[in-house]
Amino acid sequence: MNPFLAELVGTAILVLLGNGVVANVVLSNTKGHGGGWIVITAGWGFAVFVAVLCVGQFSGAHINPAVSVGLAVAGEFDWALVPGYVAAQLAGGFLGGVLVYLFYRPHYALTDDGNAKLATFCTAPQIREGTSNTFSEVVGTFVLVYAVLLSVEPTFQLPGGDVADPVQVGLGSIGALPVGLIVFAIGLSLGGTTGYAINPARDLGPRLAHAVLPIPGKRDSDWSYAAIPVVGPLVGASAAAGLFLLQS
Repeated sequence: MNPFLAELVGTAILVLLGNGVVANVVLSNTKGHGGGWIVITAGWGFAVFVAVLCVGQFSGAHINPAVSVGLAVAGEFDWALVPGYVAAQLAGGFLGGVLVYLFYRPHYALTDDGNAKLATFCTAPQIREGTSNTFSEVVGTFVLVYAVLLSVEPTFQLPGGDVADPVQVGLGSIGALPVGLIVFAIGLSLGGTTGYAINPARDLGPRLAHAVLPIPGKRDSDWSYAAIPVVGPLVGASAAAGLFLLQS
């Protein structure tokens, strides 16, 4: 698969499953209605796992502009590929938002709360305070990108082999699990302030979808907040890459 197409598909899967679990919990008359924060954070963690599982072999499964920028700042990814990756991720986020709406369309019609409908597309802070909200996104994304940069493939030493040349062991599909667990941990520990976007494409793409879709009884798309889930993750990713470079 072309890596740009892979990033589009992977991000669409991420948003379909991630925002899908939010829709399952907050929209009216769903099987998962009222499931709570643990269900949402677990759903997002597994959404990351599935997305990485599907497209990791084709593009590295960044599925997040902050990851692409962080890897490029750290010298682990070609800057020339960043614009194409980011464009594909934003398109995938938009597509994922549309798919969530189509999947849960009857439940949007039954839901009166416009804020709940918006929550199935993008994030919003519990306490709206720009500096604090931005700090939350910076820290959450720092943890994500720093952990990704420090992750290593397991190795083992063949009997009688060269100690300086260990054999790298591929984990196959299980290799997608660590990043999903990282996102699950961030959601549980750091997600209570802003809803932990930690991914500009996961927030901006679906927010655009919310703005254009014919959702009954929807509120505005909260564009006054929209810059924070974009700027915060990019700053956090760059800071993580900077620390990584200092340690190298």
